[in-house]
Amino acid sequence: MSENATNLWKDWRLHLTVLAIVIVAELIGTHRIPVGAGVILLLPMLYAVIIGIAVYFTPVVSKKQSENAETLVFITLTLLIAKFGVQAGPALPLLIEAGPALILQEIGNLGTIFLALPVAILLGLKREAVGMTHSIGREPNLALITDKYGLSSPEGRGVMAIYIFGTVFGSIFLGLISGFLATATPLHPYSFAMASGVGSGSMAAASLGPLVANFPDMADEITAFSGASNLLTSVTGLYASILIGLPLTEKMYNLLSRMRSKKEVQANTKGA
Repeated sequence: MSENATNLWKDWRLHLTVLAIVIVAELIGTHRIPVGAGVILLLPMLYAVIIGIAVYFTPVVSKKQSENAETLVFITLTLLIAKFGVQAGPALPLLIEAGPALILQEIGNLGTIFLALPVAILLGLKREAVGMTHSIGREPNLALITDKYGLSSPEGRGVMAIYIFGTVFGSIFLGLISGFLATATPLHPYSFAMASGVGSGSMAAASLGPLVANFPDMADEITAFSGASNLLTSVTGLYASILIGLPLTEKMYNLLSRMRSKKEVQANTKGA
């Protein structure tokens, strides 16, 4: 084991801080907020994320400890993915029965292009919009944009902004919305379990918690679908971005930018 790895595990202040956050979050407990036909489920993980963000901006956490915490997050997520794999095994017949739905759900992740890119252009964003909207902006997408354009490029700044935003707010958003939609809409819980696999372990875990809490009798099946979906998205997501997502974003960006430029020219002509 390297010296850096040893120092990582010996950072007792970091471990103590995390333990304190976990204890506080568990003491707060789970709360249900009825909203019409649905239910917003507030889980301890949500409180832990919010408290962790708040503590980060205090002298309690140093820059070195935040860097150590980032490394430890990736380690803990490997355990989470391993758990998903173990639970997916017994449910393999059910996963096979789902057929192409599990594979084709990756196409749904490309919805960010059609929804977010026009809004980004409307707000006046330039090439940053390509990096921001070609995907949900997790680690494989960050690597793809960095390799193609460079991290210091406008596209690199765009994908990095979404990566940071997703890390901070993605788990909170998915944790809130998954439980609400699963109880407010007639769609089957399995469909939301598949939708939770967006290629991010933390986001998948955050959206999985409310689903399991709302449908405890389907807990094993929901976990299996979520784990398999997240694993497939992690594997296929990069190729979908390379072959479909990024080229499509480039074409749409060029088209929308030209349309916006024409409108601006027409507006200036009329104003003159």
